[in-house]
Amino acid sequence: MSLPEPEVPAVATALAARLRELVAADPHRPMVTEDPGGATATRAEFDARTNRLARAFAARGVGRGDLVSIALPNTAAHLECSVAAWKLGAVPAPLSARLPAAERDAVLAVAAPALVVDGALPDTSGFGDGPLPDVVGPSWKAPTSGGSTGTPKVIVAGQAGCVEHVLARADGLRIDRDGVFLCTAPLHHNAPYMFSLMALLQGHHVVLMGRFDAARTLELVGAYGATWLYAVPTMMGRMLRLPEQDWAAADVSSLRTVLHVGAPCPPQVKRGWIERVGAETVFEIYSGTESQSGTAIDGRDWLARPGSVGRVVRGEMRVCDDDGRELGPGETGEIWMRSGGAPTYHYLGAEPRERDGWESLGDMGSFDSDGYLYLADRRSDMILVGGANVYPAEVEAALTAHPGVRDAVVVGLPDADYGSVVHAVVQGDPDVAARLPAFLDDRLARAKQPRSIEVVDHPLRDDAGKVRRSEIAARAADAARRATTGRATG
Repeated sequence: MSLPEPEVPAVATALAARLRELVAADPHRPMVTEDPGGATATRAEFDARTNRLARAFAARGVGRGDLVSIALPNTAAHLECSVAAWKLGAVPAPLSARLPAAERDAVLAVAAPALVVDGALPDTSGFGDGPLPDVVGPSWKAPTSGGSTGTPKVIVAGQAGCVEHVLARADGLRIDRDGVFLCTAPLHHNAPYMFSLMALLQGHHVVLMGRFDAARTLELVGAYGATWLYAVPTMMGRMLRLPEQDWAAADVSSLRTVLHVGAPCPPQVKRGWIERVGAETVFEIYSGTESQSGTAIDGRDWLARPGSVGRVVRGEMRVCDDDGRELGPGETGEIWMRSGGAPTYHYLGAEPRERDGWESLGDMGSFDSDGYLYLADRRSDMILVGGANVYPAEVEAALTAHPGVRDAVVVGLPDADYGSVVHAVVQGDPDVAARLPAFLDDRLARAKQPRSIEVVDHPLRDDAGKVRRSEIAARAADAARRATTGRATG
């Protein structure tokens, strides 16, 4: 497969050269640690392993510009595969190791990788561990997206595999030099994958959690002196709900940045973290994997503008109505983006939603008069109730404000009268459904209030905070149909 060649600086530093610099500076400094178990690779060990692995990949036909699909759990081997691909000028493509066979096959059909690593790594015992010739690949990553919709796509980054491109945003993400990065989420998701690799290149000691656990995360921050913590709001909420003795025993004084992304953060969760680690430490960004543009905000600005995801710090962004007319402050519409420069990505298996050079990821939101963005929801998730737009994120935030609710997911169900009505699935106390209507009366307009509430005792989102609304809506609609049929025939 031939990938587009991006523009690169006149002097482009290969990513392998950066790793050699780190090894020369401190060969015995830890580079990657796995938890559980604590297995650690030093910089020198990691560099040697990836040199051998790159040669093993090459022996299997991998070359510059080829995709290498990596379907492994959160281990050092996952990152080793990415770096080995870089050393050949190939493009690492992370893939969930838990995908059902049909979804996996669909993604691989789109990606057409030269190699799939989905179990034990190739045998490297016969290959040397000395440096390889430096190569700058046409892209540094190619994550997947959209598998849950049945239309998977691969998002190939528009940045070449060189230091000047990959680390261009490191300062803006507060990924400084030689820190300790705690990765809490699966590496097949773009954000933790991207941040982990950038941290690696900045000389961080990267600590990988095999699976998120709230209490263990607190322990690891203190045990390794983590300076940079990645989380999603679901994780943040779980950690805040830990017993006070867990927090009392924890040492989070090393944290300089707690960055969250991936979903709207409930205000009480944001405030809880600001109280725990300080407003200057909590940092939020909004962007897509496509990276056309993005916003950022720290806790201090957020306290002045609760609910905002910040001002545009990269590229361009505007909010438009269905006819493409740009909307003014306070008006909710679809968010459109453009990079204002070189392409930041290209799709395999899909076409962008584009209008006059602007692209949309389907998110809805509004700007205030000072240029701060407030997200509403995805266009595809919006529920139209009797002609009124209802955004699930707003309803979910109101539901999770109740002390008896740990999490909530809101979907629309068909209704003969209103077209759609709001249905809520909440993880919480068994009797919380009876207490929620009165609680919501003062918080939501009547059209936004759930017509039906289902209470469950299991998590609604995965460790990365993702939820499959389409599946929840289908199950709820099926249950409603069965109930109606039962009443009609009983």
